[in-house]
Amino acid sequence: MPLDPKFIRNFSIIAHIDHGKSTLADQLLLQSGAITPREFREQILDDMDLERERGITIKARAVAINYTLDGQTYELNLIDTPGHVDFHYEVSRSLAACEGAILLVDATQGVQAQTVANAYAAIAGDLTIIPALNKIDMQAARPEEIKDEIEHTLGLAREEVLAVSGKTGQGVPELFRAIIERIPPPSGKIHAPLRALIFDSRFDDYQGVIVYCRVVDGTIRVGQKIRLMAGGTEYEVTGLGRFRPREVPCEELSVGQVGYVIANIKRLADVRIGDTITDAARSAVQPLPGYQEPRPVVFCGLFPATHNQFDDLRTALQKLSLNDASFTFEPETSDALGFGFRCGFLGMLHMEVIQQRLERESDLALVQTAPNVTYEIVTRKGQTLHISNPTRIPDAGEIEEFREPFARVQFIIPSESIGAIMQLCEDRRGVYQKTEYITPSRVILTYELPLAEMIYDLYDKLKSLTRGYGTMDYEVIGYRAGDLVRLDILVAGERVDALSVVVHREQAYRRGSKLVKKLRGEIERHQFEIAIQAAIGSKVIARETISALRKNVTAKCYGGDITRKRKLLEKQKEGKKRMKQVGSVEISQEAFLSVLDSGDD
Repeated sequence: MPLDPKFIRNFSIIAHIDHGKSTLADQLLLQSGAITPREFREQILDDMDLERERGITIKARAVAINYTLDGQTYELNLIDTPGHVDFHYEVSRSLAACEGAILLVDATQGVQAQTVANAYAAIAGDLTIIPALNKIDMQAARPEEIKDEIEHTLGLAREEVLAVSGKTGQGVPELFRAIIERIPPPSGKIHAPLRALIFDSRFDDYQGVIVYCRVVDGTIRVGQKIRLMAGGTEYEVTGLGRFRPREVPCEELSVGQVGYVIANIKRLADVRIGDTITDAARSAVQPLPGYQEPRPVVFCGLFPATHNQFDDLRTALQKLSLNDASFTFEPETSDALGFGFRCGFLGMLHMEVIQQRLERESDLALVQTAPNVTYEIVTRKGQTLHISNPTRIPDAGEIEEFREPFARVQFIIPSESIGAIMQLCEDRRGVYQKTEYITPSRVILTYELPLAEMIYDLYDKLKSLTRGYGTMDYEVIGYRAGDLVRLDILVAGERVDALSVVVHREQAYRRGSKLVKKLRGEIERHQFEIAIQAAIGSKVIARETISALRKNVTAKCYGGDITRKRKLLEKQKEGKKRMKQVGSVEISQEAFLSVLDSGDD
């Protein structure tokens, strides 16, 4: 007999990074009896090595908890979400599978940039929000002051704010009561045709693709024939289960329940996040709304360090893209680095995490090219091109307009840091929008900035200028025309495609001279002179020269006529010139890595 949906609650925990979501999730599991004190360990839902090392949540995780209140047992489905801006897509997917959200705010730090962004995402999804203050057991906690901030910034009544401690468990029973009393039960129909929303998936070597879903209407049972509505493919369900927090098999999932489906899905490409599962025999007419497609904003090339690992890299990328739908890749070739892939990410941390996951989970050694954003180019023929690889940019004579992506950035900073942050944004071609005071000591500063100026080190600079107290959130708002140029690096007259970058014309000389100086120190001397040049089109703007290795051909001439020495030197000079014409320059992998690694610095 399926559980009555009125006794089910689906909710997620949303908050800024480091505000204690995973710690509170641990306490909810502990106090509901889902795990024993012996099993209890910090961040139990963060089961990826990388998550535990960095102390951040990367993947959203679902878990079903049974909790008894006033003699009635309720089933609570919790989806733990990441807090970092790069993983906002994971948050949006989790919210689509819920009716409510606990908005967690650190009682020592107050409302931060991601708190605001996640609150707006929950409001836009029409979710019930339960505001809660975490870390109230700390001496630095300022509960009354921060309740005012929540009311002023987010418009949530201060009387509704609960006080909890993820560390000690204080206030958790009151939080359970609020979840059951305030969050509405699922509104689906048990007897309607099956509709289940796929919110995540992973690949298992033995069972194929395992799909994580939330049932919206109807019931799904073992042995049932199902259809994935986007691709129209049909499968038979061989296994179902819940997360408690480990995977526990069950016979059926009904309205409002969250679980996993195993159906012998062999091909990674058949599953799309946001797709709807329905009954093959009694199909639903309308699929569920799903999600907006995530748009990658940062791109870079990933190449295997040894050329025979290309197929391994492709397999690893396919597995990863199933588990992380916001990551894209396509094959590309480079004269310098061979065969590889052009990969798209939601931000710099996302890029770093994907690279580390590839190296660890698939045991690959990778070479990564300099990150860049997607540009929009209008040609003189009226075509609009979207270009994520600088080497594909047409010649300057063919370009009518060169556009770059802009983002609206909200900084939440201490008021004494306003001057430093404004200067930072002005240096990066930012356009000032507005300043709002949350409290006399904290400010929301809004700027519009070129995305290319943000992706390298804006976050690091923000942290150092605000002594760690500043946070930021951004959204891409569109393309604007700018005075942009492609900067090429030439070694011995040959263009090195992997080192081409797009820069603003004003910064081209500074960036070009920095790159050629760095390369000069990395490329070994050859038997002939090597010119390293930075050029815009056919115009060279910076040059460094690596002098040739020379043998002392006059060493045997003791005294005698000077013309004899000259003759030997001239002969050597001719030889060097001939060698320069036919010789090729070897650029080591280390030289590439050091230049690409430097990014903006």
